Amino acid sequence: MRSSLVLRVRIICAFFILATILLVVRLYFVQIIHGAEYKKDAIGQYVESSPDTEARGNIYFTAKDGTLVAGAVMQTGWRIAIRPADILDSEKTYRALNVITPVDRERYDQSIAKKDDPYEEIAFRVPEDAGVKIRDAKLGGVLLVQDQWRAYPAGTLAAQTLGFVGFKGNTKTGVYGLEREWQATLAKLSAGHYVNPFAEIFTNVGALISSDPAAHEGSIITSIEPSVQLELEKTLDSVMKTYSPNTVGGIVMDPVTGEIVAMGARPAFDPNLYNTVTNAAVFSNPLVEGRYEMGSIMKPLTVAIGVDAGAITPETTYNDTGCATRSGKKICNYDLKARNVVSMQEVLNQSLNLGVTFIVDRTGHEIFTRYMRQLAFDQKTEIDVPNEVLGDISPLGNGEKPEVNYAAASFGQGISVTPIAMIRALSVLANGGKLPNPHVVTGIRYESGITRSISATSSVQVLKPETVTIVSNMLVKVYDKALLGGVLKQEHYSIAAKTGTAQIAEPGSGYYSDRFLHSFFGYLPAHEPKYIVFLFAIEPHGAEFASATLARPFAGLAEFLVNYYDIPPDR
Repeated sequence: MRSSLVLRVRIICAFFILATILLVVRLYFVQIIHGAEYKKDAIGQYVESSPDTEARGNIYFTAKDGTLVAGAVMQTGWRIAIRPADILDSEKTYRALNVITPVDRERYDQSIAKKDDPYEEIAFRVPEDAGVKIRDAKLGGVLLVQDQWRAYPAGTLAAQTLGFVGFKGNTKTGVYGLEREWQATLAKLSAGHYVNPFAEIFTNVGALISSDPAAHEGSIITSIEPSVQLELEKTLDSVMKTYSPNTVGGIVMDPVTGEIVAMGARPAFDPNLYNTVTNAAVFSNPLVEGRYEMGSIMKPLTVAIGVDAGAITPETTYNDTGCATRSGKKICNYDLKARNVVSMQEVLNQSLNLGVTFIVDRTGHEIFTRYMRQLAFDQKTEIDVPNEVLGDISPLGNGEKPEVNYAAASFGQGISVTPIAMIRALSVLANGGKLPNPHVVTGIRYESGITRSISATSSVQVLKPETVTIVSNMLVKVYDKALLGGVLKQEHYSIAAKTGTAQIAEPGSGYYSDRFLHSFFGYLPAHEPKYIVFLFAIEPHGAEFASATLARPFAGLAEFLVNYYDIPPDR
């Protein structure tokens, strides 16, 4: 009898504990999570939202101290609607409204004339405070309709990375950038704040234990650092102003983790005003959607392949004749001049095409091709932004193609890769020979306030650690002594870097004689790198080589990174 009583007491206690938990959960969501929505509902003159005002998760940048900075948010406010038949004095009503918030006169007059229409919208994106004033004015025939819209507080900052929300048919959805790639996570398809408390609990538990954090609705947290992004874009603007290229772009990335702290291109756009853009090409991200022949920034990788395969050392020499013939076609140094007997260090210092042709011949075409595939130039990086394209190294085949193909590939011509694939491959030199996985999104923040991290996949070892140490030392000498005569050398910081100037292919066959793609990469400090930087410019004007257009912009970015992150000196 006593045990039965104890059991009933326990059941009753369990019931009250569960009820208390449900009540606490409900209060948390009513007061903390959905408090702002309930407050808006209390304004009074309210009509159900239109279907295109769905809620949506935010996109956050991450400042260096871990603070989240809004990159894309839902802005809330009101639309103004009228019932024309209920408005007795249209002029008086118009003046009263227009004092509070701008109302288009022509639209108002056209709407007021539709006396048989019970509902006409006359103003949109009306701020919260204006909505309160309109309610207090108690204007007959005037309604407030809850409104939501996507806003990008930083304007053009990281525009191609963020993308924007627009219409696809009659449906509002993410159509570019992260907004598109993470549509399933960002779009809130649930019924809003009127949720069964049991469902609320299990939904949040499910999000916490799910093997795929992105499978549940929430906001996304990115590795984009807003101050670094701003500095990168200022640098791109400067290059654009000085050299007027068709396109200029850049990436700043942690070469170990693959986290992208800045990625941008010019020309750009303001996602708040995307509907005013006349050239839709600016919406695309050329850093993942463009494929280019990159030129001489490929040479450090060719040198690394030769070193790793045991074909050369930095002291290996060859006889440079200025030009040579491969498969019946002439291969020449950029200035057509011979250097006679030179070392591999001079191949990088003077960016000698014949030098890397010598390396690829000595290494063997099949081995060279195998390394190029291990560097994943013909694979997507699987970066978490949309529309990534594949690189094209098909001219290499499996090592059986004409000799000229390998000669051209050794200095970055004849094969084409995306900038994101290029910086990934170059990162092996800064990451102990491992190929990192570039990514932008680092976590999902759920409506409950809980955040789950998203981890990158493990890196793949491509080169021996001792190989990249050797090549990094060679690239430091390039930056300290050869690049612009050594004027950019930093007394207390070692920087490994290389320029690239590639001819642009002419449709059909051959190359333009007066059109070039300039590229530049560098990482710092050279032997324990914190960041790798990639810059490129398509068809810049007023300078022939990338050393003129991109070396100083890179140096400025490097100095900013050192100061902003307080990177300790390494020499």
